[in-house]
Amino acid sequence: MVVLHGAGSSAARAIDLMTAPADELGIVLLVPDSRGSTWDVIRGGFGPDVAFLDRALAQVFASCPVDPARVVLEGFSDGASYALSLGIGNGDLFTHIVAFAPGFAAPAVQVGRPRVFVTHGVHDAVLPIDRCSRRLVPALRGADYDVTYEEFDGGHVVPPELARQAALWVG
Repeated sequence: MVVLHGAGSSAARAIDLMTAPADELGIVLLVPDSRGSTWDVIRGGFGPDVAFLDRALAQVFASCPVDPARVVLEGFSDGASYALSLGIGNGDLFTHIVAFAPGFAAPAVQVGRPRVFVTHGVHDAVLPIDRCSRRLVPALRGADYDVTYEEFDGGHVVPPELARQAALWVG
């Protein structure tokens, strides 16, 4: 499971999100830092972050047993937008995408059909749900993606129970 942090955050902070579910379920985590303050597509296009992720994934695949039916790209906030953008464009690699409070999806192409899990707080003031997930989810479903969608009574956060639910959803 690749876990992508939000803008201005870091891998060190993002790892807390999935450590407990990963330990419980035996999930291998790859939690990289973006090359800048946020992921490259948000700053203008795919580039150094994709190259870094390619190298990091190659190392993980070479050193850990990875189930090719469960290669997950997950993110929060800007990381969720990046997960959707990169995951939809690389659906031949990523079988599942988990997006906690995404703002948008901007895939360069659509490849494969990864399953998608989206959560969003109804009181999110950073990426308001009406402008974001409530538009994104119908668009994804309209493009024939299998989407699981959960709204919760909260803001721009990932409740631990939804992090665990997402990990269980992957199987």
